Amino acid sequence: MRVARSLVTVVSSFRTHVCSCCCSIAHVTSWDNGSGFDILQGLLSILRKLKSTPDQEVRILLLGLDNGGKTTLLKQLASEDISHITPTQGFNIKSVQSQGFKLNVWDIGGQRKIRPYWRNYFENTDVLIYVIDSADRKRFEETGQELAELLDEEKLSGVPVLIFANKQDLLTAAPASEIAEGLNLHTIRDRVWQIQSCSALTGEGVQDGMNWLCKSVNAKKK
Repeated sequence: MRVARSLVTVVSSFRTHVCSCCCSIAHVTSWDNGSGFDILQGLLSILRKLKSTPDQEVRILLLGLDNGGKTTLLKQLASEDISHITPTQGFNIKSVQSQGFKLNVWDIGGQRKIRPYWRNYFENTDVLIYVIDSADRKRFEETGQELAELLDEEKLSGVPVLIFANKQDLLTAAPASEIAEGLNLHTIRDRVWQIQSCSALTGEGVQDGMNWLCKSVNAKKK
């Protein structure tokens, strides 16, 4: 019973100090051994780390040709309804929490008339996500050219790039390996890159890509 009462006291005190953003306890009930105090110190240590390391903000640029599935992907990341998607005429911005990061994602329209304005959003980009419609083989050359131009941009120099080979739920979709070979991704030497098969519609492969993204950002910021 004494141990149970002590546990209640510790938990109550911990809650009180979380609410007040304080990391000290005014009074701790004595235990028969030091284990209770050790647990309390461990909890306070975790709280101090959480207070001292807020979510790091990461600026992500989400690009690709029109009808590639960028907005669907963004909504999937934000756990939003994807049943009604309209083409992005300008840009969308959403913040997504992932693995201790606050990901500020800029989704820019991919229509030909909008692409010249992409460069207005290059500044301070931490990661580039490029989305490809894996089922639209007729546009592989066009999307490859756009990606190559992005990788040559000075303001995007060295920026990690995650390529989503989207629409893998379609039977006509080309596998990621075929797309990588067709776009000569193996020749990229000035940055880390990854091509990830995914379906923005079903969500398959999306989290795998984001896990790679977060690891890349972590490594870059160390």
